[in-house]
Amino acid sequence: MTMICAVIIVVTLNLNSQIRNIFKPKTESSEFEQAMQNRTFWQKFWSLKPIQFEKDQMMEHQYDGIAELDNPTPPWFMYLFYITIVVGIFYLIGYHVIGNGKIMNNEYTEEVTIAEKAREEYMKKFANSVNEDNVKVLTDAKGVEDGKKIYTQNCVACHGANGEGVVGPNLTDEFWIHGGTPKAIFHTINEGVPEKGMISWKKTLNPIQVQQVLSYIVSIQGTKPANAKAPQGDKAEAAVSMK
Repeated sequence: MTMICAVIIVVTLNLNSQIRNIFKPKTESSEFEQAMQNRTFWQKFWSLKPIQFEKDQMMEHQYDGIAELDNPTPPWFMYLFYITIVVGIFYLIGYHVIGNGKIMNNEYTEEVTIAEKAREEYMKKFANSVNEDNVKVLTDAKGVEDGKKIYTQNCVACHGANGEGVVGPNLTDEFWIHGGTPKAIFHTINEGVPEKGMISWKKTLNPIQVQQVLSYIVSIQGTKPANAKAPQGDKAEAAVSMK
């Protein structure tokens, strides 16, 4: 829209200049043409008429005795302006109509995708280095949130949406059947408890994912959800306080 307005303004000004020139008295053609040929380089560059003919380009209005000359816009400037219009049209079509160009939003999305892939590759390489002997509770929001997603997908049926316990035990109280340390929780998730009906998750989840689930379980300690199942096991301190 701005480009269209600019074109209209420039075309209007040029037409106005041409119309004024039509109705102004003409000087001697041969003298004028000779003077135009003898102009300096800069006079030609700026499309200026010889000084003796400037009176023919004076506009009607004056301010404090100062008259304004109706000089045309220099051709080089007009060519540059036309080039910007052409470039603008190609930019509009390429970036916003066809969509081949990368606008800032697309570049950001692409960079985020690349970074996420790099993170996933790193996590795959790092996953095997985590085990029940060195596992630590994650405290970053991303790790806990990822653990919550895994928990929601795999653990809700037995332990409830909020860890309140259904078939499996309540995970929000201070009581643990198989231990409440990071090592014990990791072992329970990884190896399962077949005699209690809990499957081993080590073939489904990699060590990093087990660590994330463990961290989410620790984060819901003491939340006291509704319909919480009665305590089972022995009382033990939470693995790590996330509060």
